[in-house]
Amino acid sequence: MASSTSGAPEAAAAAVLVQSEPVPTSAVSVEGPNFDNHLDLQQLLASYERIGFQANSFGKAINIVNKMRKWRLSDEPPAPDESEEYMSPSVRAQTKCTVFLGYTSNLISSGLREVILYLAKHKHVSAIVTTAGGIEEDFIKCLGKTYLADFSLDGADLRRRGMNRIGNLVVPNDNYCKFEDWVTPILDAMLEEQTRTNIVWTPSSVIRRLGKEINNEESVYYWAYKNDIPVFCPALTDGSLGDMIYFHSFRSPGLTIDIVRDIRALNDLSLKAKRAGMIILGGGVCKHQIANAMLIRNGADYSVYINTGQEFDGSDSGARPDEAVSWGKIRAGAESSKVYADATLVFPLLVAATFARSTENAPAL
Repeated sequence: MASSTSGAPEAAAAAVLVQSEPVPTSAVSVEGPNFDNHLDLQQLLASYERIGFQANSFGKAINIVNKMRKWRLSDEPPAPDESEEYMSPSVRAQTKCTVFLGYTSNLISSGLREVILYLAKHKHVSAIVTTAGGIEEDFIKCLGKTYLADFSLDGADLRRRGMNRIGNLVVPNDNYCKFEDWVTPILDAMLEEQTRTNIVWTPSSVIRRLGKEINNEESVYYWAYKNDIPVFCPALTDGSLGDMIYFHSFRSPGLTIDIVRDIRALNDLSLKAKRAGMIILGGGVCKHQIANAMLIRNGADYSVYINTGQEFDGSDSGARPDEAVSWGKIRAGAESSKVYADATLVFPLLVAATFARSTENAPAL
């Protein structure tokens, strides 16, 4: 080095040629996929963790989700205050991580609906939290198609033609008319049952009933109904379903939906979980409702966020996992990853690398 800098200003040489400290033996070098090796999909996805940037975050997310899937209570020694119920080796071997899946409504409008359906059909998740659109769009797709379009379509022209745009998708407004025709008799029946039996409806029991009534294997909530997966929707009225409930309240007033029982059910599910993981696509209500339920148990053990939100505006949607640690919604030292990406790009790949892989060590929940 001395010869190469001979005659150069000493200060400049010192500034440019700073000596590095020894690299720790645990350091992982950057390396991308080598396509000369004819990689299959799983080999390609496994390579993401060493690419860097968001690929690295995505690789971590794969590892975290696989840990959620594989964990069993039998992996841990019995706690000093362990209840008798969980002392049995067979019970411990069958007690799994409780996985909470959250997603925004636009993802059901997109082709991610089929990915989410796969998870519900095969009981890969323990509970779902979404928004009103995330409920109704699933049923509406059973009644009529959603179509690919373009982000740049003129809104006034679409309105004149009765076409509703969701990003670069369009939904004919007739689909919502079909939804009204389908859901109104169900609301009538629910009101009659409430009057006759004093049943207390909650958002989750309404969704369960709709999943039963649709009786269609193309529906996410049909499979949630069949597999007893609770679906929570704190903002059930914030969409077309809310419009239908609004109109129904004039024609046949009296239907009551209790949100208190659902917050008890969701928080109790979190509290009773021996280990809890959350996978959250997008932000808003679904993200915070799950994270807040994790607070009841002093934080999630595994967390994966996939969204494009930024934290500079102080929004919960854009917050990184470390902010949730400060609130007790993710446990200190727990494994977490936020992938800054459109979920439609990366979630199918995440499922392909985790839940869709057949492994003896990771059966369905």
